[in-house]
Amino acid sequence: MNPRLETLFARRSVRRYTDQPVAEEQVRDLLEAAMAAPSACARDPWEFIVLRDGEQRAKVASFLPNGPMLAQAPLGFVVCGDLERAHAGELSYLLQDCSAAIENLLLAAHSLGLGAVWLGVHPRQDRIDNLRGLFRLPASVLPVACVAVGHPAERPAPRTRYAAARVHTDRW
Repeated sequence: MNPRLETLFARRSVRRYTDQPVAEEQVRDLLEAAMAAPSACARDPWEFIVLRDGEQRAKVASFLPNGPMLAQAPLGFVVCGDLERAHAGELSYLLQDCSAAIENLLLAAHSLGLGAVWLGVHPRQDRIDNLRGLFRLPASVLPVACVAVGHPAERPAPRTRYAAARVHTDRW
């Protein structure tokens, strides 16, 4: 692993957190980093619901079969995209843009000494419907994913998942 890319290799999914709250300044930093992501034609279709309240996080976690850690995390995000603002109104662009924002958020969390994990929502219709109902989202707004964030109670080792067999140069 190239040591200059340590931030990328050391960013790992963290599923256990301490009780220490995440400072408001860090929340702002995370959101600024997320919104610095590339976006098709700079349309920035993303919307973020910040989850501070424990009961709200627990409700959201109950919709996510692999997301119980969201209930224990001191902070969470629901990352949504607005189809009316997506490039050409295309779902694919919305998903790409929101995914880039999520990855920026995850990398920023690691850089700030926090831990985070990406929890999938789209394309699971039950998860989408539950979040739309809970937050009364406008019809054009699609929940894409949730992110649990906190001070890590675990520190997975850095790693690479490089697989030379999956690299094709100039042809398949």
